[in-house]
Amino acid sequence: MGSALLSEMGTEIAVPVCAVIGIAFSLIQWFVVSRVKLTHDRPATSPSNNKKNGFNDYLIEEEEGINDHSVVAKCAEIQNAISEGATSFLFTEYQYVGVFMIAFAILIFLFLGSVEGFSTKSQPCTYDQQKTCKPALATAVFSTVSFLLGAITSVLSGFLGMKIATYANARTTLEARKGVGKAFIVAFRSGAVMGFLLAASGLLVLYIAINLFKLYYGDDWEGLFEAITGYGLGGSSMALFGRVGGGIYTKAADVGADLVGKVERNIPEDDPRNPAVIADNVGDNVGDIAGMGSDLFGSYAESSCAALVVASISSFGINHEFTAMLYPLLISSMGILVCLITTLFATDFFEIKAVKEIEPALKKQLIISTILMTVGIAIVTWIGLPSSFTIYNFGVQKVVKNWQLFLCVAVGLWAGLVIGFVTEYYTSNAYSPVQDVADSCRTGAATNVIFGLALGYKSVIIPIFAIAISIFVSFSFAAMYGIAVAALGMLSTIATGLAIDAYGPISDNAGGIAEMAGMSHRIRERTDALDAAGNTTAAIGKGFAIGSAALVSLALFGAFVSRAAISTVDVLTPKVFIGLIVGAMLPYWFSAMTMKSVGSAALKMVEEVRRQFNTIPGLMEGLAKPDYATCVKISTDASIKEMIPPGALVMLTPLIVGTFFGVETLSGVLAGSLVSGVQIAISASNTGGAWDNAKKYIEAGASEHARSLGPKGSEPHKAAVIGDTIGDPLKDTSGPSLNILIKLMAVESLVFAPFFATHGGLLFKIF
Repeated sequence: MGSALLSEMGTEIAVPVCAVIGIAFSLIQWFVVSRVKLTHDRPATSPSNNKKNGFNDYLIEEEEGINDHSVVAKCAEIQNAISEGATSFLFTEYQYVGVFMIAFAILIFLFLGSVEGFSTKSQPCTYDQQKTCKPALATAVFSTVSFLLGAITSVLSGFLGMKIATYANARTTLEARKGVGKAFIVAFRSGAVMGFLLAASGLLVLYIAINLFKLYYGDDWEGLFEAITGYGLGGSSMALFGRVGGGIYTKAADVGADLVGKVERNIPEDDPRNPAVIADNVGDNVGDIAGMGSDLFGSYAESSCAALVVASISSFGINHEFTAMLYPLLISSMGILVCLITTLFATDFFEIKAVKEIEPALKKQLIISTILMTVGIAIVTWIGLPSSFTIYNFGVQKVVKNWQLFLCVAVGLWAGLVIGFVTEYYTSNAYSPVQDVADSCRTGAATNVIFGLALGYKSVIIPIFAIAISIFVSFSFAAMYGIAVAALGMLSTIATGLAIDAYGPISDNAGGIAEMAGMSHRIRERTDALDAAGNTTAAIGKGFAIGSAALVSLALFGAFVSRAAISTVDVLTPKVFIGLIVGAMLPYWFSAMTMKSVGSAALKMVEEVRRQFNTIPGLMEGLAKPDYATCVKISTDASIKEMIPPGALVMLTPLIVGTFFGVETLSGVLAGSLVSGVQIAISASNTGGAWDNAKKYIEAGASEHARSLGPKGSEPHKAAVIGDTIGDPLKDTSGPSLNILIKLMAVESLVFAPFFATHGGLLFKIF
């Protein structure tokens, strides 16, 4: 079969070195952003940047009167309020999540330890009864440890992302005084800090965990990588609470601020007179940054774990080929290097000079990273894999060539790009679908809602075909391992994807700060242009997350079926079919919970904002200051309270079904939730994104058609605001959380598979 060109020692060096390079690059980006000072002092300039943004720009600012000391101080004060609100919410959320983390870790230990009655004796291996493997108690201990590692890394990823975003928002506003290009670079660099920090730290922690576990497990790679799956479970379980809690927070504030401020009082978005405005800006960070960071980290951890588990029972694991075994980590390592080069195209090689160049620059990031990554995958496959090898395929070993595995990863990578561009077509106001939605606002909110829903349903078609082709190609070539590495291919450019995704909320906050600080209309136009591009890229990021979640879930499902020793999943048997139909219902139940949570939290927010406008004298005239703190508290309390039921639904379903109904019914639940969850997630995200950008299309008035629908405050604009308000919980709470639902149930089932296979199906055993 041959062996890989890259030696074991080379792999031991390459993976951590690439991770450290990623962390170092993120710190460099952070340092560059930190040079934008939140004080009114004249900026220090070095000879190297004099021409670009030094002395000349400073003189221009003085001439235009926009270097006002009070404006800079106001920006710093607002940024501080947003940062404090976000930090306070996350600490409160993490206290609740910490209790859950410890309780669930104990549950993992008890369930997996009880498989062999907490025995410390070695046992026959699952897939090769002739060999002996480490005891089930060891799997229980190490799965618990890896769960905690994944959970802590996920929480830290979200928290650090939020800190970076709140650090950069006012700096982006201040740089917007010098031009849209300068503001774009600050926002993008800040997004890159988060992207590289998360991708590199996730890779490094996983690599260290594998090497530490190897000290105990030795040659028992089957047990080692089974225990590592806890890492993915920890990452995704924290992401669920981050996404749901953050999503409820941000949308309660956003809906409350929009309905009373924009529709009833006819004041601009982010007007400082609006009591919910600080809570709204805090929400952008805790939902779209902290939640999204944890979410994509969870996807990365799960796809890596799925690939490692399947590989451990194939020739890589049987023959102890370390380099080939760590092929998923080598892909991620190459991804960091490729994204690093790609980022330089946006920040150093090309300069943005006009508003119309922003969106193309972000799209180029996706295209460049995909093209470079295709070459990178070819190199990694050539040096990291033997020319042919065997992959475990439901009881038999299937012979695979290395070029076939390259095609599996590449098809996932390019499917991600296709999903990204289809998402952009349906959510960007540069194209006809969103313009049609905006045009439908002429006849009121009802037609706007009808057009938006139709757009969302239609936008599902091409992404599903892209996912279907990826599954067919990758499964044909390399069975479930092919699907796992296809998911990894889609996520291989995660650092660039996250940078683009995080850029959106940072730009949104920058616009809010410009409005609250009373900066000129020209500055607000620039931040609005950054934000409009950010809305589209956020939708693209959600498309990537949902597409990769489908592939990851399928790979985990395959690993679960193998681990639970199910030979075939027959949908015509009652046990499986009842699981299938219940599983397909779960995304609807989950969406109902999250949307109702946003609705009830928004109701309280609307009442509070109305109360303040009605009872605080001089608030509408700008003579009195609103009580921002009460609105922040309403969002915090509501989101913490409301995130628990949806979280419990997702976490408890596999445990209840597996324990009482058995592995066949659970396999039906997983298949059903995957099939319906992907469709609802894509349509919800794209519907919400389209309504949001239809509103922005009317507000910007950039074309003759848009101006005929405006200006702000016109009847079509009010209809567009209502559509946007309905879409908010769809695109920022339910839609993005659904991809975590399908991944989390699959990885949880895989972790608990030994218990379900041994003790599951209690009801069927009784009757």
